[in-house]
Amino acid sequence: QVQLVESGGGLVQPGGSLRLSCTASGSIFGVYVMGWYRQAPGKQRELVAVISSLGGTNTADSVKGRFTISRENAKNTVYLQMDSLKTEDTAVYYCNVRVLTTATNYWGQGTQVTVSS
Repeated sequence: QVQLVESGGGLVQPGGSLRLSCTASGSIFGVYVMGWYRQAPGKQRELVAVISSLGGTNTADSVKGRFTISRENAKNTVYLQMDSLKTEDTAVYYCNVRVLTTATNYWGQGTQVTVSS
């Protein structure tokens, strides 16, 4: 069974930085993409950034230039470095693993990020 464990959320002032981490445990078979999504109160869950095992990335326009996704394949870990945070970045951030060959999705429990002065 695949489990995703996230860490690194918290409260930060506007303009500050946070780094999220997510480690996948268990056996994941096939080619898979790791990434981050977020959901703000009253809004739908949206993609923040995803990264393939070869390092290819897709980042939402709203965070480009401020957020950086990276991955350590040997550790099955994905990171999200968030800089120049804005109040509108406040949301629950979810780690995701999507197995491309089976269209299977795994989700973390979510970590709260609050940007407030």
